[in-house]
Amino acid sequence: MEAIIAEATAWADADIDASTRAEARALIERASAGDADAVSELRSAFGGRLAFGTAGLRGRLGAGPKRMNRVVVSQTSAGFAAFLWEEAKQRGAADAPSVVIGYDGRIGSAVFARDTAEVMSGAGVSTYLLPEAGPTPLTAFAVRHLDVSAGVMITASHNPPRDNGYKVYLGDADAGSQIAPPTDAAIAAHIDRAAADPVAELPRGHGYSVLGSGVADAYVAETSAAVLAGLPQRPDAPGVALGSDTDLRVVYTAMHGVGAELAQRVFLSSGLPRVTPVREQLLPDGRFPTVDFPNPEEPGALDLAYRTARAASADLIVAHDPDADRLALAAPHPAEASGYRRLTGNELGLLLGWRAAERAVAEAQQREVAVRGALACTIVSSPALRAVAAAYGLDYAETLSGFKWVSRVPELVFGFEEALGYLIHPAVVRDKDGISASADAIAMVRELAAEGRTIWDRLDEASERFGHFASGQVTLRLPSMAAASALAARVRRDPPVELGGARVADARDLLVPGAAEVPADVLRYGLADGSRVMIRPSGTEPKLKVYLDTFSDVGAAPERRAAAEGALGDLERSVRSYLEGLQAEAASA
Repeated sequence: MEAIIAEATAWADADIDASTRAEARALIERASAGDADAVSELRSAFGGRLAFGTAGLRGRLGAGPKRMNRVVVSQTSAGFAAFLWEEAKQRGAADAPSVVIGYDGRIGSAVFARDTAEVMSGAGVSTYLLPEAGPTPLTAFAVRHLDVSAGVMITASHNPPRDNGYKVYLGDADAGSQIAPPTDAAIAAHIDRAAADPVAELPRGHGYSVLGSGVADAYVAETSAAVLAGLPQRPDAPGVALGSDTDLRVVYTAMHGVGAELAQRVFLSSGLPRVTPVREQLLPDGRFPTVDFPNPEEPGALDLAYRTARAASADLIVAHDPDADRLALAAPHPAEASGYRRLTGNELGLLLGWRAAERAVAEAQQREVAVRGALACTIVSSPALRAVAAAYGLDYAETLSGFKWVSRVPELVFGFEEALGYLIHPAVVRDKDGISASADAIAMVRELAAEGRTIWDRLDEASERFGHFASGQVTLRLPSMAAASALAARVRRDPPVELGGARVADARDLLVPGAAEVPADVLRYGLADGSRVMIRPSGTEPKLKVYLDTFSDVGAAPERRAAAEGALGDLERSVRSYLEGLQAEAASA
C-alpha cells in the first residue's frame, strides 16, 4: 500500500485542479488511517492509467491517472498534439496541424475542452474551439467543414452521470472518421511520453480561436439540404414532398443533452413538423436528474416521453442520447401498457437502410446511371440489411463493431449498428448522427401517415418483401472481465455442433489473422437453418455477450414473424444451456 500512497501523493502535489487535488489528499488520509474503502479506491484510481483506444478515453470523473480529470485531459492533448506534428512532418506539410474541439453538457466538459485548446495551442497546433456545448455530430462535421487535421469531442455519450470522455477524429484522408488501429496505439505512445513530464510544465497557449455560429449554421444547411434532396415527391405535384401537408404530432426528448436546439433547427429547415419537447429533459444537465441511466435503450428512460406523448396524442416519439449521436423512435402500439413501443435498433436500421436504398436508386435513375453504393452494418447487427442491398443492386458490408469501421466502407450509402447508431448522409457527417437520422425518420413516418399507414405497417411490408429477421441477446454477467474472456476461450476449445435444433454449418473465429479488419475476440456461428449466433466478451464490463438472429420467409408477415420469433426463443434457450454447461464443467474441473 505504501507504493500506491506514494504515487497518489505525487499526483496530488502536481495536480493543477484544486478539487481533484483535495479529493486525492482526502483519499490518502483515509487510506493511511486504515479505511478499506479508501484503499480500494486509491488502487482503482492510481493503479495504472486510463487506456487510450479507438474510442479515445472514457471513464469516471475523479482524481488519478485512471480517472477523467484535467491532468489526464492535458496529458492526452499534449500527446495528441505531438502525434499530429509527427504526421504533418511525415507528409511534408508546409502548415501547422490543426484541430477543432467540441464539448457536450456533462460535468467538466467545458473545462476539459478549454484545457485541450490551451495545450494544443501551446504545442503550436492551429486550434479552434466551438463556442458552446453541442452534439458530437457537430464536431465530426466541423472536422470536414473546416478542413482541419483532427477533431476532439469531450463527451461520454450515454454513459452514467459520473463519466466523461475524450473522443478523437482525423481529417485529411480519414475525412472526419473516428480513429482506427493502429493510429490509436501511435497516439497512446505519444500520450505516455507526455505523461512522463510534470503536467504543470506542459506549454499552454491562449492563441486559439473561439468560433462563432458559422459551423452550426453550415451543419443545419447541409443536413437539411441532404434530407430535402432525398424526400420522395407527390406524384400529382412534382416538387412537393410527399406528406408535407399531413399533420404529424411529434414528441421530442434531448435526454438532458445537447441535441435539442440543433435538431429543431434541422427539422424546421427540412420542412418537418414542429415538435413538442419533453420539457423536464430539454435543457443540458450533466446530473441527468430524471433518468437512472441516460440511454434511450434503458428501461424507464423514455417514461417521461411516453407521458408527454399520451398528453399530446403524439404519433411519434423521437429521443436522442445526451450527445445526440444516437436515435430512438417509439410509436403508438395497442399492446403496450405505456401506449407506445420503442423500435429496436435493428428494426429502425432496416427501415432507414431500406429508405437509403430507395433514395440511391432514385438518384441513379434521375442521373441515368447505374446504381452504385454500399449498405453496411456491424457484425452484431441484424443481417436484414443484406437482403435490402441484394434487392436494390447495392453492395453490402459487415464490419467490426464501431463506426470507425462502418464509416470507412467504400462508397457507403448508409450504415448502422444495433445500439441505435445510424449514418444517414456520409457526405455530410462521417459518423453516426442522431439528428440527421431523426429528420429522415420523421419524414418517413409522415409519408406513411399520408398513405394512412404506420411504421408497424412498414415493418410488416419489410417482412413480406425481405423475409422476417428476429434478433435477440443473451448476456451472462461474470465475476470479472478475465472470466468473460476465459469463457469465450472455453467456447473455442469446445465449440457447439448444434444450437436450437439446427446444425452449426459455418464457424468463424475473428481472432484468426485475416478473418476481420483487425483480430477481434468474436466467435461467429452460422446455422443450417439460416440462423446466426455471435459470441464475444464485452470490452468494458465483466459480461459475455451473445447476439442471436433468426429468419423466416414462409407465409405472410404474421406467420413469418411468429416463426422467426419462435425460433429465436428456442435458440436463446439452447445457447443458455450450452454456456451454462461450459460453466459447470469449468467449475468442476
